[in-house]
Amino acid sequence: MDVAARLSSKGQVTVPKAVREALGLTEGDELVFRVEGDRAVLARTPDFLSLGRTVSVPAAKRNVAWDEVIRRTRAARVAGRR
Repeated sequence: MDVAARLSSKGQVTVPKAVREALGLTEGDELVFRVEGDRAVLARTPDFLSLGRTVSVPAAKRNVAWDEVIRRTRAARVAGRR
């Protein structure tokens, strides 16, 4: 689907209704713009809480404090450079 919109003098764009409907956007939704070369891709910002349990966590990293996971990851990177 290609739908045009005009940039205002304040740098604002109204997302056309057809695009809002296609993406299921409603007032207050957050959007992300990703620049790819000379194009920008608009997408709904994912609801990160809804992603819970969609990524498997290795057993060694379950029930481990986040700072410990980071420490182990950094140590593994350093060991891999040797």
